[in-house]
Amino acid sequence: MIRVGLISAASYAPTFNGDDVPRKATMTHGPIFSCCFNGYDPAQLDAHAGEGKFPFRPVERRFEDVRAVKIWDPVREAAEHLAAIVGIDEVCDTPDQCTEGVDAVIIPDDGSGCQYQYAVAALQKGLPTFCDKPLAMTAREAKQIAQVALDNGAPFMSASSLRFVPDILALRDDVTAGEFGEVNLASVAGGGDPIWYGIHALSMAYGVFGPGAVSCMNVGVPDRNVVRVRYENGRDLLLIVGQQPQMAGGYQINLYGTKGWKSLTPSLTDLYVYLMQRFMALVRDGEVSVPIEEEVEVIAVLEAGQRSLAEGREVTIAEVLE
Repeated sequence: MIRVGLISAASYAPTFNGDDVPRKATMTHGPIFSCCFNGYDPAQLDAHAGEGKFPFRPVERRFEDVRAVKIWDPVREAAEHLAAIVGIDEVCDTPDQCTEGVDAVIIPDDGSGCQYQYAVAALQKGLPTFCDKPLAMTAREAKQIAQVALDNGAPFMSASSLRFVPDILALRDDVTAGEFGEVNLASVAGGGDPIWYGIHALSMAYGVFGPGAVSCMNVGVPDRNVVRVRYENGRDLLLIVGQQPQMAGGYQINLYGTKGWKSLTPSLTDLYVYLMQRFMALVRDGEVSVPIEEEVEVIAVLEAGQRSLAEGREVTIAEVLE
C-alpha cells in the first residue's frame, strides 16, 4: 500500500477575487485525488457535505493500492471535513507533518500559484512529490524548485491532466507514426485564465510534440491571448486562450501536416485518474512521464507569452529562464 500525504488540499486561495477574500473549502483537485485513493463514506458525505459545509462530488474510479493517510490545509475545518468523508487517518497541524511516515506527497492546485513552496520539505527528504499545475507563476520560481528536486535526487512531477487523456496519447502516437507527415503548424485553444487554463491548452501540445520552444509573440489583448510559440525545429504553434465572456470553456488541438490535418476536442472523462496513474508509476517504478525540466519550459512559455503582450515584442524562452 502506497501511503500519501496531501498538503494544502481542501481549500482554494482567492486567486481571482483579491487578497481580502478568505480561502474557501472547495471541490477541486485535492478532494478528487483523495477520493480516487480512499473512496468515500456515504454517511460521512451526508454529514459533512452540502450547503455551508464541504462541497464534494464523489469519484467512482479507485486505486486499490494507494491510500491518503495524512492531510494538512490552511483551513483546518475544511481538512477535517474532507478527512471524514474519504477516511484520511490524520489531520496534521503543519504541512511538514504530512511528509512524515508516507511514501509520497501530493500538493494539489490550491489557487495560490505558489503551492510549490510546500514541496521543499518533501523533496529534501527525497520523497516522490507531485506539485499540481501551475508549477509556479514564473519560470524562475519553477526552475528553483526543480533544482531542489535535482539536488536531492527526489522524484518530482508536475503536469496538467490534459497531457494524459487517451485522445491526446493517441494523437501523439499518430504523429510519431507519421500519419500527418511533417507537422510544421499546429494550434491549441482553451477558455479561461491564461495561466490556470492556458497551461491545459499548451500541455496538449507538449503531450503530442514534447519540448523545444524558443520564443513567443503574443498579438492578442489581455482577455484574448493569441500567442505564436516558435520551436527550435521550426514548428509554429498558435496558443489561443480567451477569458469569459470572450470565449467559452473547453479545449481543442489542431494539427496541420504535410500529409493530412487533424482537429480534436479531447474527452475529459476521468482525466484526474489518468494524471494520478502517471504519478503512481513514478512512485512505484521510477517511470518519468514528464521530466521536471520540461514542465519548467511550459511555465516559461506561458510567462514569455504574457511578457510579450505587455512589452509588445517577441520574447525568448531563454530570457525568462535567466
